[in-house]
Amino acid sequence: MDKKKLLLLVAALLVAVGTAFAARSLFMGASTPQAQAKVEPAGPKVLVAQRALPTGTIITADSINFEDWPEELVKDAYFIDGEADMTKLLGTVVRFPITAGQPVTQGALVAPGDRGFLAAALGPGMRAVTIPVSAKTGVAGFVFPGDRVDLVLTQTVSGEGQPLKASETILSNLRVLATDQSTESETVEGKTVVRAFRTVTLEVTPRIAEKIAVAQTIGSLSLSLRSLADSQAQLERVIASGDVKLPAGATKEEEELAIRQAMNRPIDGSTTYVTGGDVSRFQRRSKPATGDEKAAQAAAMMTQAVQAAAAASGVPAAAPMIPRGPVVNVTRGKTTMAVPVGGAQ
Repeated sequence: MDKKKLLLLVAALLVAVGTAFAARSLFMGASTPQAQAKVEPAGPKVLVAQRALPTGTIITADSINFEDWPEELVKDAYFIDGEADMTKLLGTVVRFPITAGQPVTQGALVAPGDRGFLAAALGPGMRAVTIPVSAKTGVAGFVFPGDRVDLVLTQTVSGEGQPLKASETILSNLRVLATDQSTESETVEGKTVVRAFRTVTLEVTPRIAEKIAVAQTIGSLSLSLRSLADSQAQLERVIASGDVKLPAGATKEEEELAIRQAMNRPIDGSTTYVTGGDVSRFQRRSKPATGDEKAAQAAAMMTQAVQAAAAASGVPAAAPMIPRGPVVNVTRGKTTMAVPVGGAQ
């Protein structure tokens, strides 16, 4: 082998060795983790609304949160992480509307005990009424401020014979404002504490407030807790019934506001009821007749008997005497007549 071929072979070998070392360094460099620069937040964390909060909304843990905010845009009225305790804000009420993603200011919330707190929790045109409850009628304490409930009236209707026992859902979709004098849910180690309460304050319309006042004198009231899934069913009912009246050219935000207001409105009417006869065959289903109703029935039967006798004899019947006051049913043979006690009046 001549020198020229030997030099070419050595040069090729050196090139191959250099290429191998270069490739090894490249692969080792790719697998080595690269140090990344830590991204510092643009500013402090401020309290921000996680969803739209209309006036009267009771603040819960899922409605607000601290988020990074540009330092040059931070204002003194904002709640700053590290300076404000978010747990103390739970149960407060929104004084004026806050859009989703908007910082919550200190003047936007009203705390329990502050002047005008309950008035701020009420929607426009709404009223607050309080009803007494027990562990049995108050869902064993599993009702919290912000929940929605139905109101059930249970009563006993007396009369002639066996009384009628009935329960009726008189009102639906009522918002709970407070239990006893508390408007917030107590949490311990992340778990909501269930406690007994003696009164519940509800948000209602003026007419519903009158109905509840009368219902308390008729029988006993109990709460029926509504499911959160009822919101979608309620939306479909509102749309199907045509309760939502949208002005021509309404924006999407205006449509959503109108639908949300209709969904949150208490339902008065279309009630359901159950009688004792629906539960037990030994109970009655119809309302028992009173003394006045029985007297009216007897008078009607007497009138029919007089008219039938006159028609059979061909003699015009005189105007029947309608008793006024207590009557006694007198039976002669197959004929029963109502005779006023003390004579006709």
